[in-house]
Amino acid sequence: MKPPVPGPADKTLPTPDPAQVQYIRSYGPGRFAISEREWQEPVLVTPAATYPWPIVRADELSLESLVALRSAATPTELLVLGCGPRAVFIQPDVRAELKAAGIGLEVVDTGSACRIYNVLLAEGRRVAAALIPL
Repeated sequence: MKPPVPGPADKTLPTPDPAQVQYIRSYGPGRFAISEREWQEPVLVTPAATYPWPIVRADELSLESLVALRSAATPTELLVLGCGPRAVFIQPDVRAELKAAGIGLEVVDTGSACRIYNVLLAEGRRVAAALIPL
C-alpha cells in the first residue's frame, strides 16, 4: 500500500496590489478601508474606483443607483450587495432589471460582501460591491 501523496500546503489566496485595484482592507461600524482610503459612508466599489453611494438601505437599490457600473469601461458581471448587519429581500423586479442589464446580484451582510468581493477580485472576476456600513 502506498502512502497518500500530500497536496499543496499553501492555501493562501493572491492579494491584489491596492495601488492598482480597489481592495477592501477592512470594515467596521460606519467605516470601510478600501485600498489607501478610509470611507465613512455607503460606497460602490469596482476594481478601478470607489465611489460614494447615495443609498442608506438595501431596498433602495435600483439600476439608476448603479450608474457608475454602467459607465465603467469593463462591464460588471456580478454585484455583491452588502446590506448592513444582515441580508434583506430585494424585490424581484429590481433583480430582473439588473439581470436584463447583464449584472448578477448576490445579496449578503456587509462583512460577507467584503470577503466575497476580495476573493472574486483576486480571481480576476468582473465584480463590484455595493456596501452599506454596519
